[in-house]
Formats: sequence, structure tokens, C-alpha cells
Amino acid sequence: MATNFLVHEKIWFDKFKYDDAERKFYEQMNGPAAGSSRQSSGSGASSGPGGDHSELITRIASLEVENQSLRGVVQDLQRAVSKLEARLSVLERSSPAHRAAAPQTQHVSPMRQVEPPKKVAAAAEDDEDDDIDLFGSDEEDDKEAARLREERLRQYAEKKAKKPALVAKSSILLDVKPWDDETDMAQLEACVRSVQLDGLTWGASKLVPVGYGIRKLQIQCVVEDDKVGTDMLEEEITKFEEHVQSVDIAAFNKI
Repeated sequence: MATNFLVHEKIWFDKFKYDDAERKFYEQMNGPAAGSSRQSSGSGASSGPGGDHSELITRIASLEVENQSLRGVVQDLQRAVSKLEARLSVLERSSPAHRAAAPQTQHVSPMRQVEPPKKVAAAAEDDEDDDIDLFGSDEEDDKEAARLREERLRQYAEKKAKKPALVAKSSILLDVKPWDDETDMAQLEACVRSVQLDGLTWGASKLVPVGYGIRKLQIQCVVEDDKVGTDMLEEEITKFEEHVQSVDIAAFNKI
């Protein structure tokens, strides 16, 4: 029943064939203009994919421009690095340490002829002479250094001999006691100061009460230790028996 129903229905199953045939007919009749109009209408109908394609092309073009600029920057950096390397190599060659450490190489020309044996022997003798001169110069330098050292030692010895030697001195405070209160203290001090010795210098003095009206003489003096001793000083002062009873050392300081 379904088949019979379809048979009676007017359905055009082959319509797409007729449409294609009609399109080809009109293309042949109207030429490429009609086809282009149809293509333009088709492109207008499908504006979405075409727009995406143009945007992709624009981005690719911008990336190519950026890539070219980056290539230029990289080339500039490479040129700068090469210049720095060349300058560094020149500085290393010109430095004294590099010249001393660099091995001496002998450059031989490929077209150079072999020198005769006589010239080679003469060159060897010259090298030996140069070695002898070098050793001789070292010996001369050693002699010069020894001479300068001896000269400096001699000058130092002369300077040291001219410099005055330090003299050891001492400051002594003496207590000179009289016999009684009737002793003339002025005469006692005059007797003490009359002691004159090489290396002895008298200083200030004063009278200090002891008790019962008796006073003692305190007198300062400076002596050279190598020339005047305390024993000698006491012995010379106690020679004045009429005025001096005893001599004591109240203070003794090294200067």
C-alpha cells in the first residue's frame, strides 16, 4: 500500500540532476561572467570562513615582519660579539703575560731555500755568543747589586756612628741631716753643692722640719749612671763631718 501510494504521488527524485544540467547550460550560454557572479554571490553567502582566512593571513604577515626585525637584531648582536672577541684577542696578544707565556714559533716559508752549512754554523756560533753575553749581563747585575748593598751598609754604619749614644741617667732626691738645731743649714747646703763630679748636676732644694727645731736638707740631683753612683755621692757629702750627720736616698728614678 505504501508503494502504491508513492507511485500515485508526484515526487521528483531526480531533481538534482536537472538542476546540474540547467546550471551547466546557463554557464555555457552566459560565459564566465555568470559563473563569477555566482561565485561572488556564493562568497557573500559564506562570509564567515572568508573573514577568518583573511584574519589569518594578516597575522601571518605581521609575524613575518616581526621575525625579520628579530633577525636584524640578532645579526647586530652577532656583529657586536665578533667585534668584542676580536678586540679581546688583540688585548691578550698585547699583554706582557701573554707575550711571556706564548711559545715562540718559527714560521718557515714553503719556497725558502736551505741555507748552506757555513751559514748555519755561523748562526749557531752567534747564538752561543748571545748566551755568553746574557750570562755575563747577569753576573754584572749581581755585582752591581752587591756593590749597592755594601754601599748602603756603609752609609748606615756611618750614620749610626754619628748618632749620639743614649746616656742612662737617674734622678735622685737626697735627705741630708745635720747634727742638731744649731747647725747652719745654709752652710750645709753650700757644702753639699760644692761637690762637683763629672756627670752630676744639682737641682732644687728645700728645708723640711724633722722635730725639736731640727730641719733636714732635701736636695735634687741628676747623675749619669755610668759616671756617678749613689755610694760615691754619699761618700763625698759625708766628708763634711762638721755639718753633715747622715745622707739618705729619699727617691730614685731612672730618666
